[in-house]
Amino acid sequence: MDFELNELQIAIRDTARKFAEERLAPGARERDRQEIFPREEILEMARLGLMGVNVPEAYGGAQAGAVAYSLALTEIARGDASAAVTMGVTNMCAELICAAGTDEQKRKYVPRLTAGEYVAGAFALSEPHAGSDPAAMTTRAERKGDRWVLNGAKQWITSGSVAGLFVVWAKTDPSAGAKGISCFLVEGGTPGLSVGRPEAKMGLRASPTVPLLFENCEIPAENLLGQEGEGFKWAMRALDGGRIGIASQSIGIAQAALEASIAYAKERQAFGRPLADFQAIAFKLADMKTQLEAARWLTLRAAWMKEQGMRFTREASMAKLFASEAANRIAAEAVQIHGGYGYVDEFPVERHLRDVRVTTIYEGTSEIQRVVIARELLR
Repeated sequence: MDFELNELQIAIRDTARKFAEERLAPGARERDRQEIFPREEILEMARLGLMGVNVPEAYGGAQAGAVAYSLALTEIARGDASAAVTMGVTNMCAELICAAGTDEQKRKYVPRLTAGEYVAGAFALSEPHAGSDPAAMTTRAERKGDRWVLNGAKQWITSGSVAGLFVVWAKTDPSAGAKGISCFLVEGGTPGLSVGRPEAKMGLRASPTVPLLFENCEIPAENLLGQEGEGFKWAMRALDGGRIGIASQSIGIAQAALEASIAYAKERQAFGRPLADFQAIAFKLADMKTQLEAARWLTLRAAWMKEQGMRFTREASMAKLFASEAANRIAAEAVQIHGGYGYVDEFPVERHLRDVRVTTIYEGTSEIQRVVIARELLR
């Protein structure tokens, strides 16, 4: 059993770490307060290869593997969780097109995602009344000659107001349930696609989340991704990988919260001694670190299994479940260690707590992860 990273993985991790510390972390507070999307920083990330870490070199990716992707996303999240979610969803879209797309779709769209020509990709699955139950979606796609016509609404779409490409799910055969769902590629600015007002969110405020409306939105027939009726299958496969991404994001936020807590505990004085000298605080830090490392290795195991071509559905859900819930506990303890200062935005831990909260919700709630894990156990 080899726990050592290879040279490429170390290089990708260190590149992401340096960028996060120098370019993301210094402005994260202000972007959060002003809800400013980090457009220039995202473009720089694309130039560094971070928007296609596990994408083949032939399509502009780094071809560094799923482990390197997890390591890089963790470092980006440590600097700015909002930038990390943009990175995560764009990588997920690029990987999905590589897995399900035609040669022409791969050549046309993936390099634009990895190079930053499309500032971001967007994953349009959820709807106002179809979140954990995507088979309940009502968005329709009807074939008319050499075109597909989309009608319906999507909700909670990350990067939807800045995305150059949307991966969209719609029902092509409503009578077939999940087997009647198909997947499509829709470019930003396509007539009939409207982007709604960004949500006023608790956290990840520098990452725009919007509703979408499709009104007789016509796209070429060749923009069907995969075969008709295979959309649900591809959504689930994409979410397996996406859950490694959310686990990695959770770890990065938790790492930042722990580091801030250690620094504060060493500096802050109470009763004539640093907080770190008190066992109550030291034990909190010990528990935070233990949970963080357990989450990290669960996540890297899932990433390694994906990289080896093994089935990793259960492991991805376990990583996402444990990492997101542990990160929420770690961020809450970080605020507690900071006391009153943890409750104001002069210190970063209140932002970490707000940012991490959604990790137990999006790309499959904790409850859905438990359903997946139990189902895999009882197969």
